[in-house]
Amino acid sequence: MKRIPLFTVAAVLAFSLSACGGGNQQTQPPAEKSATETPSTTAPSGSYDAATAEALFKNTCAGCHGQSLEGAVGPNLQKIGGQLSKEQILEVLNNGKGSMPPGLVKGTDAENIAAWLADKK
Repeated sequence: MKRIPLFTVAAVLAFSLSACGGGNQQTQPPAEKSATETPSTTAPSGSYDAATAEALFKNTCAGCHGQSLEGAVGPNLQKIGGQLSKEQILEVLNNGKGSMPPGLVKGTDAENIAAWLADKK
């Protein structure tokens, strides 16, 4: 029987485990738009990128709040903008609330999701 060197097994194992990831992946910001393209969605809560916000929500928040914001473990967010302002939503994202841990999304990602959710009325 042919023996496989230990370093080969270790390298394959390390590569395999690194592919599992931690689940807290940040998406890359959208590329700069040229002057001929339309600007990001502008709404009452400010300027934000709705497609990026929705993708971030689905990757980070939908496990508890549902793919369509319908609620599951976490509360329904379909009309959260009628209850909380962008700043209040951002505060919840940053500090957590109830069983929601703080800092699941941070920085501009948190601001983008907060603005997007604030328009859900």
